[in-house]
Amino acid sequence: MKHWKTLLPIFIFTALLPVMILRDYTPSNELRYLNIADEAIADGNLFVFTNQGEPYADKPPIYFWFVMLGKVLFGGHYMWFLSLFSIIPALVTLGVMNRWVGSRIDERDQRSASLMTMCSGLYLGLAVVLRMDMLMCMFIVLALYTFWQIYTGERDTATARALFAIYTFLALFTKGPVGVLVPIVAVVVFLTLQRDRRTLGKVLGWHFWGILLVCCAAWWGAVWAEGGEEYLNNLLFHQTIDRAVDAFHHKEPFYYYTITVWYSLAPFSLLAIGAIVAGAFTRTFDALERLFATIIVTTFVMLSVFSSKLAVYLAPTFPFFIYLAVLLLRDAKITWAHRAAIGIPAAIFACAPVVAIILPHTDLLSFELDGWCYAATALLGASGVATIWLLCRDKRLNAAIDTLAGGLLVALFFGGFALPTLNSEIGYGNLCRQAQAVAETGDAEGYYVWKIRRPENMDVYLGEDIVEVTTEDIVAGRCNGGILMLSTRHLERDATLSTALAEHKQNAVGGYAIFDLATHPVQ
Repeated sequence: MKHWKTLLPIFIFTALLPVMILRDYTPSNELRYLNIADEAIADGNLFVFTNQGEPYADKPPIYFWFVMLGKVLFGGHYMWFLSLFSIIPALVTLGVMNRWVGSRIDERDQRSASLMTMCSGLYLGLAVVLRMDMLMCMFIVLALYTFWQIYTGERDTATARALFAIYTFLALFTKGPVGVLVPIVAVVVFLTLQRDRRTLGKVLGWHFWGILLVCCAAWWGAVWAEGGEEYLNNLLFHQTIDRAVDAFHHKEPFYYYTITVWYSLAPFSLLAIGAIVAGAFTRTFDALERLFATIIVTTFVMLSVFSSKLAVYLAPTFPFFIYLAVLLLRDAKITWAHRAAIGIPAAIFACAPVVAIILPHTDLLSFELDGWCYAATALLGASGVATIWLLCRDKRLNAAIDTLAGGLLVALFFGGFALPTLNSEIGYGNLCRQAQAVAETGDAEGYYVWKIRRPENMDVYLGEDIVEVTTEDIVAGRCNGGILMLSTRHLERDATLSTALAEHKQNAVGGYAIFDLATHPVQ
């Protein structure tokens, strides 16, 4: 297909557009990031952040600057704008990877590699959620590609060496230490294996460390000027060394990533991991394949050693998993095992319509599926069936891979239109807007929540602080005069509270209820 390098990003962007526009913010991270940006704007800070007034040194500032920029430009937070800082880095990363391997694999394989990477579970997820991981991944890939250009002599200039240092710093400035460690450790190990001390000194010489130290000094100096020594110590030590050695959250065992990698790369994990393992035992890797393998292994081991672990931390390795697998498959004889690696997830996709029909008759769903959901599952099922048919007819895997991945993206496009009816299960936007509407019809002042997960950042919607209360507070009348929001699931299990609120009108929003305790005070 001509012009596919232009058309494919447009296709991917279009497929994700409904999700980028219609989805609500998740309370765990996204709503917190919005609140941090709001507080930074209110305080006039650029380098020191707080969340609900408490210091938040967990992340560097660059991503928060984008969130703050959106608020300043548009007067509010808009999902479509903030999503750009996930989807654009994802597409740029694919473009860099294709350029990197362009002389090694044909355009058909490049297209398949792009779709496989884009549709790998967590890569696709990180391309639509509001997190800084995809931005960091882009800078890491840019840094390592620049290193490869220096190593091969394609671009062995002072500018290239400076760019390697700048990209590495930007990865650090986006997410933290992992951003700087991944490229440095991978380069050191690779050049050691290649026994190339000359290039090691050239790439990681005084100019690299000089640029890195100057940039870090400027950043840390600004942090000290805004937040003082205590905040700087929190940023440099508590959020780095303490989390690496003995994490205070996200603590997982050493083997954690050996489990998460399978669903992180799904539905292409069987093919990608299988191809890499088989290639390691049946052939000698060339320099590029060895570099990709080194990036995967060093990052995997390094992150496994760190105490704090999340599946998304492995994101910088995802493009290298897929593109290394495609490099190894280009000369491989396609066997039944390769076809099974695609056929198994295709069969699972093919079952999607049946699952969608059965689920509403079980207790597994807390919401109803609408027409868009059924359309999405039908398209997913059709892509699974078509993939299996192509596996039986096509000698190569490209058509099957493209159909499976393309079907997933098309299904996601149609499924995205179901989000307005599902947003009450995702975030608190609908709940808060309804609570405001109830408050405006009466004399209620103040918002209270009971047994709602992570409610502290609802102030992004409501414009004022939220008070968490207990059953005793409600029964004793301490919430009288305000709006009470709670989980109906928990309310049904609390007989005391159910009795106390029985006389009040209940406004239902998804799995939540709203009570105006000013209009009808608890007796």
